[in-house]
Amino acid sequence: MNEPFPDPFADHPDWAPQPPRPIEIVPATGRVELRGRRVLVGLPGLGWRGDLRADDRVVQNSRTYVPVIPEHEWYRAESDQVEVFAPLIPVERVWVETVGARRPDASVDRETGVRLVSLDAPAHRAPTPVFESDAVTGRRVVHVVDAVEHRDLRAVTETYSGAEGDICVRVTPEVDWYRWAWRGQSPTTLEVPVHLLWIE
Repeated sequence: MNEPFPDPFADHPDWAPQPPRPIEIVPATGRVELRGRRVLVGLPGLGWRGDLRADDRVVQNSRTYVPVIPEHEWYRAESDQVEVFAPLIPVERVWVETVGARRPDASVDRETGVRLVSLDAPAHRAPTPVFESDAVTGRRVVHVVDAVEHRDLRAVTETYSGAEGDICVRVTPEVDWYRWAWRGQSPTTLEVPVHLLWIE
Protein backbone atom coordinates (compact mmCIF):
# COMPACT_ATOMS: atom_id res chain seq x y z
CA MET A 1 0.00 0.00 0.00
CA ASN A 2 2.99 2.33 -0.38
CA GLU A 3 2.38 3.07 -4.07
CA PRO A 4 1.52 6.71 -4.84
CA PHE A 5 -1.95 7.52 -6.05
CA PRO A 6 -2.13 8.51 -9.73
CA ASP A 7 -2.68 12.19 -10.43
CA PRO A 8 -6.32 12.50 -11.58
CA PHE A 9 -5.55 15.88 -13.23
CA ALA A 10 -2.54 14.76 -15.26
CA ASP A 11 -2.50 14.90 -19.09
CA HIS A 12 -4.50 18.11 -19.60
CA PRO A 13 -7.64 17.91 -17.54
CA ASP A 14 -10.72 19.34 -19.20
CA TRP A 15 -10.80 22.34 -16.85
CA ALA A 16 -7.18 23.35 -17.48
CA PRO A 17 -6.83 26.18 -20.01
CA GLN A 18 -4.86 25.41 -23.13
CA PRO A 19 -1.89 27.68 -23.84
CA PRO A 20 -2.31 30.29 -26.57
CA ARG A 21 -0.82 29.74 -29.98
CA PRO A 22 2.89 30.62 -29.98
CA ILE A 23 4.49 33.59 -31.70
CA GLU A 24 6.55 32.64 -34.74
CA ILE A 25 9.08 34.98 -36.33
CA VAL A 26 9.23 35.08 -40.13
CA PRO A 27 11.32 37.19 -42.53
CA ALA A 28 9.60 40.30 -43.91
CA THR A 29 10.95 39.31 -47.33
CA GLY A 30 8.20 36.68 -47.53
CA ARG A 31 4.60 37.22 -48.51
CA VAL A 32 3.32 38.56 -45.23
CA GLU A 33 1.20 41.64 -44.55
CA LEU A 34 3.19 44.26 -42.66
CA ARG A 35 0.93 47.20 -41.82
CA GLY A 36 0.50 47.36 -38.04
CA ARG A 37 2.36 44.12 -37.41
CA ARG A 38 4.90 43.69 -34.63
CA VAL A 39 8.38 43.42 -36.07
CA LEU A 40 11.97 42.93 -34.97
CA VAL A 41 14.93 44.53 -36.71
CA GLY A 42 18.59 43.63 -36.62
CA LEU A 43 21.36 41.63 -38.19
CA PRO A 44 22.19 37.95 -37.87
CA GLY A 45 25.05 37.52 -35.45
CA LEU A 46 24.59 41.01 -34.01
CA GLY A 47 21.23 41.16 -32.26
CA TRP A 48 17.58 42.13 -32.47
CA ARG A 49 15.37 44.98 -31.34
CA GLY A 50 11.65 44.55 -30.69
CA ASP A 51 8.64 46.58 -29.50
CA LEU A 52 8.32 47.95 -33.03
CA ARG A 53 5.48 48.10 -35.55
CA ALA A 54 5.70 48.18 -39.34
CA ASP A 55 3.93 49.99 -42.13
CA ASP A 56 3.57 48.81 -45.74
CA ARG A 57 6.73 48.19 -47.78
CA VAL A 58 8.25 51.06 -49.75
CA VAL A 59 10.38 50.70 -52.91
CA GLN A 60 13.07 53.32 -53.53
CA ASN A 61 15.75 53.02 -56.23
CA SER A 62 14.80 49.35 -56.77
CA ARG A 63 15.37 48.52 -53.08
CA THR A 64 12.58 47.49 -50.72
CA TYR A 65 12.32 49.10 -47.30
CA VAL A 66 9.98 48.78 -44.35
CA PRO A 67 8.91 51.87 -42.39
CA VAL A 68 9.43 50.85 -38.76
CA ILE A 69 7.92 52.75 -35.84
CA PRO A 70 8.45 52.30 -32.08
CA GLU A 71 5.30 50.62 -30.80
CA HIS A 72 4.27 53.51 -28.54
CA GLU A 73 4.52 55.93 -31.51
CA TRP A 74 2.48 53.58 -33.71
CA TYR A 75 -0.32 53.49 -31.14
CA ARG A 76 -0.20 57.30 -30.79
CA ALA A 77 -0.39 57.73 -34.57
CA GLU A 78 -3.33 55.33 -34.85
CA SER A 79 -5.17 56.69 -31.81
CA ASP A 80 -4.66 60.43 -32.38
CA GLN A 81 -4.39 60.29 -36.19
CA VAL A 82 -1.05 62.10 -36.22
CA GLU A 83 2.01 61.71 -38.43
CA VAL A 84 5.09 60.13 -36.83
CA PHE A 85 8.62 59.63 -38.09
CA ALA A 86 9.29 56.12 -39.42
CA PRO A 87 12.85 55.25 -40.46
CA LEU A 88 13.11 53.02 -43.52
CA ILE A 89 14.81 49.70 -42.76
CA PRO A 90 15.97 47.36 -45.56
CA VAL A 91 13.41 44.56 -45.80
CA GLU A 92 16.06 41.86 -45.29
CA ARG A 93 16.74 43.27 -41.81
CA VAL A 94 13.10 43.05 -40.71
CA TRP A 95 11.36 40.03 -39.18
CA VAL A 96 7.63 39.78 -38.49
CA GLU A 97 5.86 38.30 -35.47
CA THR A 98 3.03 36.02 -36.56
CA VAL A 99 0.71 33.85 -34.51
CA GLY A 100 1.70 30.24 -35.18
CA ALA A 101 -0.31 27.06 -35.18
CA ARG A 102 -1.35 25.43 -31.92
CA ARG A 103 1.00 22.64 -30.92
CA PRO A 104 -0.67 19.65 -29.30
CA ASP A 105 2.30 19.06 -26.98
CA ALA A 106 2.95 22.73 -26.13
CA SER A 107 2.33 22.44 -22.40
CA VAL A 108 4.46 19.32 -22.04
CA ASP A 109 7.47 20.74 -23.89
CA ARG A 110 8.10 23.84 -21.75
CA GLU A 111 11.65 25.16 -21.66
CA THR A 112 13.49 25.40 -18.38
CA GLY A 113 16.92 26.71 -17.54
CA VAL A 114 19.40 27.96 -20.12
CA ARG A 115 18.15 27.97 -23.70
CA LEU A 116 20.61 28.30 -26.55
CA VAL A 117 19.40 29.85 -29.81
CA SER A 118 20.83 30.43 -33.26
CA LEU A 119 21.96 33.98 -34.03
CA ASP A 120 20.83 33.56 -37.65
CA ALA A 121 17.28 34.76 -36.88
CA PRO A 122 15.41 36.22 -33.92
CA ALA A 123 13.97 33.69 -31.48
CA HIS A 124 10.87 33.80 -29.32
CA ARG A 125 9.98 31.74 -26.27
CA ALA A 126 6.85 29.65 -26.09
CA PRO A 127 3.95 31.20 -24.11
CA THR A 128 4.64 31.02 -20.36
CA PRO A 129 1.92 30.82 -17.71
CA VAL A 130 1.92 34.00 -15.64
CA PHE A 131 1.99 31.98 -12.41
CA GLU A 132 5.41 30.62 -13.48
CA SER A 133 6.86 34.10 -14.01
CA ASP A 134 8.73 36.09 -11.39
CA ALA A 135 7.59 39.48 -12.77
CA VAL A 136 4.74 40.44 -15.07
CA THR A 137 4.13 44.22 -14.89
CA GLY A 138 4.50 45.77 -18.34
CA ARG A 139 4.77 42.42 -20.11
CA ARG A 140 2.67 41.43 -23.11
CA VAL A 141 0.08 38.90 -21.99
CA VAL A 142 -2.57 36.75 -23.62
CA HIS A 143 -5.90 36.20 -21.84
CA VAL A 144 -7.33 32.80 -22.82
CA VAL A 145 -11.06 32.29 -22.21
CA ASP A 146 -12.84 29.21 -23.57
CA ALA A 147 -10.07 28.70 -26.17
CA VAL A 148 -10.46 32.32 -27.37
CA GLU A 149 -7.21 34.31 -27.25
CA HIS A 150 -7.33 37.99 -26.30
CA ARG A 151 -4.01 39.52 -27.36
CA ASP A 152 -2.51 43.04 -27.42
CA LEU A 153 -2.78 43.29 -23.63
CA ARG A 154 -0.26 44.48 -21.04
CA ALA A 155 -0.11 43.56 -17.36
CA VAL A 156 -0.31 46.62 -15.11
CA THR A 157 0.20 44.87 -11.75
CA GLU A 158 2.07 41.95 -10.30
CA THR A 159 0.08 39.02 -8.91
CA TYR A 160 -2.15 39.77 -5.93
CA SER A 161 -5.03 38.21 -4.02
CA GLY A 162 -8.32 39.29 -5.61
CA ALA A 163 -11.63 40.01 -3.89
CA GLU A 164 -12.85 36.44 -4.52
CA GLY A 165 -9.63 34.93 -3.18
CA ASP A 166 -8.18 34.16 -6.63
CA ILE A 167 -4.61 35.08 -7.46
CA CYS A 168 -5.03 37.79 -10.11
CA VAL A 169 -3.26 40.31 -12.34
CA ARG A 170 -4.81 43.49 -13.72
CA VAL A 171 -4.42 43.92 -17.49
CA THR A 172 -5.18 46.69 -19.96
CA PRO A 173 -5.36 46.95 -23.76
CA GLU A 174 -2.00 48.01 -25.18
CA VAL A 175 -3.38 51.26 -26.58
CA ASP A 176 -4.38 52.24 -23.01
CA TRP A 177 -0.97 51.14 -21.72
CA TYR A 178 0.79 53.49 -24.12
CA ARG A 179 -1.81 56.28 -23.75
CA TRP A 180 -0.95 56.18 -20.03
CA ALA A 181 2.61 57.19 -21.02
CA TRP A 182 1.88 59.91 -23.59
CA ARG A 183 -1.17 61.51 -21.91
CA GLY A 184 -0.82 60.45 -18.28
CA GLN A 185 -4.35 59.05 -18.58
CA SER A 186 -4.83 56.09 -16.22
CA PRO A 187 -5.79 52.93 -18.13
CA THR A 188 -9.00 50.97 -17.84
CA THR A 189 -8.02 47.61 -16.36
CA LEU A 190 -9.53 44.16 -15.99
CA GLU A 191 -8.82 41.77 -13.14
CA VAL A 192 -7.90 38.35 -14.56
CA PRO A 193 -7.12 35.15 -12.61
CA VAL A 194 -3.55 34.07 -13.32
CA HIS A 195 -4.55 30.63 -14.59
CA LEU A 196 -6.12 32.39 -17.61
CA LEU A 197 -3.05 34.52 -18.43
CA TRP A 198 0.09 33.72 -20.41
CA ILE A 199 3.14 35.83 -21.11
CA GLU A 200 3.39 36.15 -24.89
